[in-house]
Amino acid sequence: MGIGRNFAVVCASNQNRSMEAHHVLTKYGFKVKSYGTGSAVRLPGPSLDRPNIYPFGTPYDFMFNDLYEKDVKLYKQNGLLDMLDRNRKIKLAPEQWYTEANETFDVIITCEERCFDAICEDLTDRGEHKNKPVHVINIDIKDNHEDAMIGGRAILQLAQMIDNEQVADLDEAITGILQEWQEKYKYDILHSVAYF
Repeated sequence: MGIGRNFAVVCASNQNRSMEAHHVLTKYGFKVKSYGTGSAVRLPGPSLDRPNIYPFGTPYDFMFNDLYEKDVKLYKQNGLLDMLDRNRKIKLAPEQWYTEANETFDVIITCEERCFDAICEDLTDRGEHKNKPVHVINIDIKDNHEDAMIGGRAILQLAQMIDNEQVADLDEAITGILQEWQEKYKYDILHSVAYF
């Protein structure tokens, strides 16, 4: 049983990778929130140059119904309807990190390097008013359904190693935890300590 550390998982649009991790971590009882760092939510469209774009805060249910009406066959086949159905069972809408992440976390896990950079920069810009450390960890996960599922399980394993009663001092233990985890999962990772 864990000790209750607060986790955040972040990708660009708060749709696929971060929501798969959110789903898995919630299922196992972790305290977790998820966010996106993009300027808008972008989902594949009928062609590469015609994505479906929604503002953050647009309910997953609305996106599901919108894509269902546009082309149920296409969006069922490419997995978007299944993904949005999962998402709407977890929370109302995708949340943007910059505008909606108002609480502090013990660990923030990002799913691509540009999100890691954005989170680290934002935390620096916010200032260190609470003097509360946060471990920001990046795990590069390809943005497709299969890799998101594999990545979600890998993030679960990492969260279980971090939120462990035997880890009293996370600051002291994190390097060893990341090394042990990386030996098993072989992802490229980045790690930084920032402050709230």
